[in-house]
Amino acid sequence: MISYLFANNLQISQPVATSTTSSGFTGLVSALIILLIVATAVALITRKLRIPYVVGLVLAGLAIPKQILPTSIGLNPEVILNLFLPILIFEAAINTDISRLRSTIKPILLLAGPGVVLSATVTAILLKFGVNLVWITACAVSVILTITDTVSVIAAFRSVTVPRSLSTIVEGESLFNDGVAIVLLSIITTVFTKGSFSVTEGIQQLFIAFVGGSVLGLGLGYLCVGLFQQLDDALSTILLTVAVSLGTFQIGNALGVSSAIAVMVAGLVIGSLGFRQTSAPTEVSLLNFWEYAGFGANTFIFLLVGIEVDPLTISSTTPTALFAILAYQIGRVVAIYPLLYLLSFFDRPIPLRWQHVLILGNVKGSLSMALTLSLPFALPGRMQVITLVFSTVLFSLVGQGLSLSWFVKKLNLSQPSLTKQQIETLQLNLIASKAAQRELASLLDSGSLPKSLHEELFASYQAKIAASEKELRDLYNQTTIDDLDSDGEQYLGGISRSLYLAEKVAINEAIRKGLLSDAAAEDYLKTLNEKLLSLKDD
Repeated sequence: MISYLFANNLQISQPVATSTTSSGFTGLVSALIILLIVATAVALITRKLRIPYVVGLVLAGLAIPKQILPTSIGLNPEVILNLFLPILIFEAAINTDISRLRSTIKPILLLAGPGVVLSATVTAILLKFGVNLVWITACAVSVILTITDTVSVIAAFRSVTVPRSLSTIVEGESLFNDGVAIVLLSIITTVFTKGSFSVTEGIQQLFIAFVGGSVLGLGLGYLCVGLFQQLDDALSTILLTVAVSLGTFQIGNALGVSSAIAVMVAGLVIGSLGFRQTSAPTEVSLLNFWEYAGFGANTFIFLLVGIEVDPLTISSTTPTALFAILAYQIGRVVAIYPLLYLLSFFDRPIPLRWQHVLILGNVKGSLSMALTLSLPFALPGRMQVITLVFSTVLFSLVGQGLSLSWFVKKLNLSQPSLTKQQIETLQLNLIASKAAQRELASLLDSGSLPKSLHEELFASYQAKIAASEKELRDLYNQTTIDDLDSDGEQYLGGISRSLYLAEKVAINEAIRKGLLSDAAAEDYLKTLNEKLLSLKDD
């Protein structure tokens, strides 16, 4: 499948001479190795600079001279839509907590349904008169630009504390609005192809897409859950989930229902019910595999986004791209504030600062580009639209992606609690005092400090350490997990996770060296995995 990532210039699947095929495959592998090395370097640099990983990938893609790659590469919409899209949707769905999703389902459905339609309508009107696109093209572009890249937003959330409900709304809305936007784009494409449209046909197509996709996802999801009961082998269950995610998408395409909705529903069913049928080690293996799969898919997509964009066209399209960003942000404002105001009459109100985050966090990503490439060739202004969307995605990723963390911090969404302030003060004392003790030991060993003075200074720092450790121990003993606020719970959960992972590493190393047998360690590892799973939402 990876071979389809590369541009149409390389047609390995067609019958050619053996030497040509071998040379083409060698170039493919070499290009893949270069991209992996670049992605690794980007991960290290972005972590050090504290910028979003996906932004770094796009910038790296722009900076890569295409001449150094052994073969021509670029985004292939068929691969994005049929391979990477189901992987990303399924990975997000299985990691979605149904109970948390249920508590915020009203704002999610409101924003992913009427919100997408309202935002796309406003954006289409602005693009029609601002960029002089024909109506059908403006409608297609407006729907494409309603899709939000959750990866950039969640990356920003990891750098600053945000309320869990806000994170759930962002993840849930993105999960649903991808499917809604894809269905709307398919309707627009059908209208253009047939040249006619009726409200009845539109409603019928929406009904078939959503209801049919949901039924298909439920059916295949529950089928997978039933098979989970027969399997308790990590490799077999991983293969089964891969087959279900990719197969559901293809079956949905064949039946004419929404494949994105089908994959999403199947993932929600499997994540909420299927994992209960497996042992803890198998569940850990499944979650780890899909985390790697989602990370890998996003890595290739965003890196290829940068490679696909021609830097020479950026300057010429900057005014139009900035207008497009302004257009879809106006559409987002018109959708967010009024709809969430109406929501306050029949559900818990969404704080105004949260609404600001939902607007600025409206970052565009790889799916918008892939859908643009999939537009019909006869669509008026198709090449202009491709250039416009590519430039818009680039400016959105870099501009909004880099500023989002700063903006979220300025909004001060989560006030530091008393527990967190106490923990951080005690941690500060421990870190500083133990560092000073290590330096004292070094000075003593080098002969730069007399022993009597070393003992006196060491004892003073030891007194600080003992007092801080006692307060931390009292805080832990006097407060149960149920009584802790979210900051204290996160602190204790982080310590427990580190300890459990350290135990697992030590046991696996002993097994590898032959000091322990698999049978002797099996029960203990199972218990550790269960403890780790209990901490996954901390």
